[in-house]
Amino acid sequence: MPHFVIDCSENIINLKTPKEIIQKVYDTAESTELFDEGDIKVRINPYKHYTIGNTNSDFIHIFANIMEGRTKEQKSFLSRRIISELKLMFPEVPILSMNIRDFEKATYCNKTMV
Repeated sequence: MPHFVIDCSENIINLKTPKEIIQKVYDTAESTELFDEGDIKVRINPYKHYTIGNTNSDFIHIFANIMEGRTKEQKSFLSRRIISELKLMFPEVPILSMNIRDFEKATYCNKTMV
């Protein structure tokens, strides 16, 4: 169920492969035990054209979309774990960030539900 969408500067995928980055986020999310095994989805969007404070500094930002019901403490734990792992993986990248949004159970639908 959880979706982790990684937006990053294009140079990030020159530092590590997309597969390595995706796997790191996947493994870290899975290690929190907040999600069922096999439910985690991770995608990456490298950007060629962007500005960060009117510069072209490298960046990674993760948008996490998860089903509602987890506490603020659990969500904080998740984001801190993932950013900590990325900080180890990319010590030279100045901007590493993440936010978590909740899906509402009442409005979420996928093809197995219809």
